Amino acid sequence: MTTSSSPSSRRARSAPRAPAKYVVVRDHLLSLIADGLEPGSPIPSERELCETFSVSRMTVRQAIDTLVVDGALERHQGRGTFVSQPKLDLQLRLASFTDEMRRRGMEPGSVFLTAETTPATPQVAQALEIPAGDDVYHLRRLRTADSTPMAIEENWLTASLLPGLLDGALDFSVYQRLGEAGLGPQWGEDVIQGHVVSSEEAILLGVPEGAPALDITRRAFHDDVAVDYSRSLYRADRYTLWVPVAAPQPAASRPSALRTRTAS
Repeated sequence: MTTSSSPSSRRARSAPRAPAKYVVVRDHLLSLIADGLEPGSPIPSERELCETFSVSRMTVRQAIDTLVVDGALERHQGRGTFVSQPKLDLQLRLASFTDEMRRRGMEPGSVFLTAETTPATPQVAQALEIPAGDDVYHLRRLRTADSTPMAIEENWLTASLLPGLLDGALDFSVYQRLGEAGLGPQWGEDVIQGHVVSSEEAILLGVPEGAPALDITRRAFHDDVAVDYSRSLYRADRYTLWVPVAAPQPAASRPSALRTRTAS
């Protein structure tokens, strides 16, 4: 013999569950940001949120913690919790920092920290595929966008490819100068690592010592000539890494690990 449940009992079983209390608080904070709470603005205090939603301080902290992990909020020791600066998507492409920032509607800037001609170390020589001791240009710059520090960038270039590069004003784009010489980068190799910033890097980038950063080492090629070897240290609080992926190809058709081409 079968029995059927009453309509009321079926409705009770299918009624949606109320969201967790911390989710309600989290969504409220997200709505404040969406409605115009500016980056750098403080969020309501924990006490205020507890009273508004009749929840415990632990619930409020759970909501805030999720938004800190997601990058929407940031804590400052002894000051409180604030709306984060929006992150930029860091898409790996063969474009100069200057071009990337202008594409985003921001004003790029550079502060030269080092600009010298120096003998290539064994590591630099191997990366540029030249004999150790050959002259290379070594550039180290603090890169900014709308006057905000974004990255520390180092470049090494074979000096014979760009004679007189350092003779004029230090206001050039490396990729632009390579393009003018008929050596514009066409493909490259990137190695991406996590990095903990040193005290000197922290001062330059305007972040706490020990803060995380994205460390991207690149070799850029024109045809089969290595025209630029660089290392860029990006603030992790201002960038997210965006990388397109594809299904793996059969092993026989894969390019070598040393010559993985990236689209320009």
